[in-house]
Amino acid sequence: MSVPPVIMITGATSGFGEASARLFADKGWRLIITGRRQQRLEQLQQELGGAEKVHTCCFDISDRQAVEQAFVDLPESFSQIDVLLNNAGLALGLEPAHQTSLDDWEKMVDTNIKGLLYCTRTVLPRMVERKAGYIINIGSVAGNWPYPGGNVYCGSKAFVRQFSLAVRADLLGTNVRVSNIEPGNAETEFSMVRFKDDQSRADKVYQGTIALTAGDVADTVWWLVNTPPHVNVTTLELMPTQEANGPMAFHRE
Repeated sequence: MSVPPVIMITGATSGFGEASARLFADKGWRLIITGRRQQRLEQLQQELGGAEKVHTCCFDISDRQAVEQAFVDLPESFSQIDVLLNNAGLALGLEPAHQTSLDDWEKMVDTNIKGLLYCTRTVLPRMVERKAGYIINIGSVAGNWPYPGGNVYCGSKAFVRQFSLAVRADLLGTNVRVSNIEPGNAETEFSMVRFKDDQSRADKVYQGTIALTAGDVADTVWWLVNTPPHVNVTTLELMPTQEANGPMAFHRE
C-alpha cells in the first residue's frame, strides 16, 4: 500500500488555507498545517483525523528562526513534503500611501514576502534532491491590477507573481513545479483582518455581489495538483463572474 502524500499549508486556520486542508484531508492526504493560533490548529487537527494524519506547526511565518525550526522538528512520517501551499498572507488598511501606517506596511512585507521566502527556501532543496515536488503560491489579482489604497499589498502580490516565475526558471530540469494562483474578490476573513475587525467595513466589500469562496480556491489548488506531471500552470488568475477590470482613472480640474 502506497504512503499518502503530504501537503504543507501555511495560514491553515482560516480562509483558503483551511478550505484546502479540509479538501486534501478528505482526499486522503496527510497534512502539515501552520498558523499563529494554536487552538484553531489543534481543533482542525482533531477534525481531520488526529496527529497521525495532521501535523501542526504554530508559528508566525515572518519569524525565520521559527520557520526553520519547524522543519527541523518535523516527524519522519511528514518529512517528505510533496506540495507546499504558500497561502499565509494579509492586507492591512486601505489608506493612501501618504497616510497609511508604516507598521502595517512592514507587517505585509514580513508576511506576504519574507514568510513566503522562508518556507520556499527551506522546502525546495529536498524537492530538488528528490526531483519531485510542487510549490503553489497564493498571489492576488492585486498584483496585476493596482487600486487606490492597495499600495504595499499590491506590491507584495506583484512580488509573489515575479518570484514564482523566477523560481520556476531556476527549477527547469528538476521536475519541481511552481504555480501562482491569483484570486480576485473572495469572501473570507481577509477583509476583517484588513479593517482590523470592523465588521461593517468588511461587509461592504461583499455587499450586493457574489464573491469567490474559500472552497473555490481550494478546488483550484486540488485541480493544479492533479494535472499531469509534465504540465506546469505558471499563473492562474481567478475572478468571480461579477468582477472585472475597470477603466483607467483620470483626475480632471
